[in-house]
Amino acid sequence: MIRSLPRRLLSPRALQFCLGGLLAAGATSLSLQAQSQDPVRLDKLEKENQELKARLDQLEVLARKEGLIPAEPTQSKVVTALSKISISGFVQASYFYNMQDPADDINDGYLWNTANNSFSLNKFKLTIASAPVEESGEDWGAGFRASMIWGEDAPVLNTGSSLFGFDGVREAYVEMNAPIGTGLNIKAGQLISLLNYESGDGGAVNANFSQGFQWFYTGNGPSAGAQLGYTVTEWLGVKARVQNGMYVGPVDNNDDKTFMGSLNFKPSKDMWVNLIGFTGDETIGATPPQGLSGGSILAGYKVLPKLTTGLEFDYFNFDPDNAPSADLWSIGGWIGYDLTSKASLGFRGEFVSAPDGVGIVGINLPGRPNSAIQSADPDGNIGSLTLTLTYMPLPGLRIQPEVRYDFTSYEGGFDGEESRWILGAGVSYLF
Repeated sequence: MIRSLPRRLLSPRALQFCLGGLLAAGATSLSLQAQSQDPVRLDKLEKENQELKARLDQLEVLARKEGLIPAEPTQSKVVTALSKISISGFVQASYFYNMQDPADDINDGYLWNTANNSFSLNKFKLTIASAPVEESGEDWGAGFRASMIWGEDAPVLNTGSSLFGFDGVREAYVEMNAPIGTGLNIKAGQLISLLNYESGDGGAVNANFSQGFQWFYTGNGPSAGAQLGYTVTEWLGVKARVQNGMYVGPVDNNDDKTFMGSLNFKPSKDMWVNLIGFTGDETIGATPPQGLSGGSILAGYKVLPKLTTGLEFDYFNFDPDNAPSADLWSIGGWIGYDLTSKASLGFRGEFVSAPDGVGIVGINLPGRPNSAIQSADPDGNIGSLTLTLTYMPLPGLRIQPEVRYDFTSYEGGFDGEESRWILGAGVSYLF
């Protein structure tokens, strides 16, 4: 074994001599090996070659340590970190026309497209994220995810906060894995709601381009908080979250918090069911604060390889301190069918009911004055039927012509009418 050599023996000339001698010896051994047909001799020569290689490796390590030959190139920590970060997002634009042609050119209660008969830059979304955090019971892990959205739909999708620095933030959180059991997933920061079957990204990922009434009236925006997630078995997962409130956003405006929980079932590879519950006290555009609690059922089932279905049921109960409680509920269903590898049809039907007159009338969409459904009726309902063709001629490109029929029991709820047809198309490019 080579322990240490005097530096004079590790001079470049001495080192060249040593390495050259070893290489020559190795070459001689290989030559003899090639000429020999004796198995015993071959084994002996092979053993000698292995010993020579080990000694050569030790000499090389010593030479690098002494600085006589350059060290192996190492990758920069900055470059290594950047190589693990992904950048993605999409750009989305559309044009839609309300056949009712409202006098103020605003489609009351319609989430996308601020103005009727107008081209829209709906969204520019940018997501920066680390590699996914693996759930493990053996090691700690950490990562992050941040998404920003700009465009006409941004006020409806983002925090809704007027505080400087939050206007473009959709989500931003730190994610960790604690080696407990199968791995405890921890998220802290600005989190997207657990509610709703549809994604707020609209046509970029949904079967329909426009957003359903359910997503807004029986949903909630992102909020700052912390969440724990745990996979119990392959078919059962649980989530528990505490956040500022259902509608508060990044900074709390009272001393109360909202608690949310979710049980995620996957009884088969083609079916999933999420049971969600929430409760908390907060101010919802009025004083004094009022309690808000309820639940939601989300489910999906692939009937056939080309046929998928979805379901959402929501129940909200508003309980003010000095007034009777009020209910708000909704139900929706989705059917998707793949016509070809590049084209599919998506149908959505939904119904939202406010039997106690809370949750629909008089609520403006964030950032859109005069967009509220108005009526003298104290209670009522709204609904829609939507059919969308999604065509993907190229990877990342989604073209979605759509026809939508909205209806309501509120007298004059949709710009003086009880129904309307909205026609148009949206296009999204995902990168």
